[in-house]
Amino acid sequence: MIVIVALAGGLGALLRLLVDRAVSRLASGLGTFMVNVTGSFLLGWLVGSGLDDQLTHVLGTGLLGGYTTFSAASVDAVSAAREGGSVLRAVGHVTAMVVTCVLAAAAGVAVA
Repeated sequence: MIVIVALAGGLGALLRLLVDRAVSRLASGLGTFMVNVTGSFLLGWLVGSGLDDQLTHVLGTGLLGGYTTFSAASVDAVSAAREGGSVLRAVGHVTAMVVTCVLAAAAGVAVA
C-alpha cells in the first residue's frame, strides 16, 4: 500500500506541473491557485463519496497530496509581495486562495 500511495503521489506531482503550466500560460500567476482549488474540490468529493478506505488513501493522500501544494502557494505569495511591492496584495492572494479552496472542498462534499 505504501508503494502505491507513493506512486500516486508522483503522478499527482506530475499532474500539478502540467496543470500549473497550462493555467499559467492562460493567466500568469494563477497556476498554483487553480491546482489547489481543483485539488480541494476533488478531495472534498473523495471524502464525501464514501469510497473504500484504501482507495481513499491512494487517491487522497497519494494522488491529491502530490497534486496540491501549500508550499508553492506560499512562495507565490512571497513572490507577489516582492515583485509587486505589496504585502497587502500577497495577503489578498493567500486569503482568496484559502477561502476558495475551503468553498471548493465543501462543494466537492456536497456533490458527492
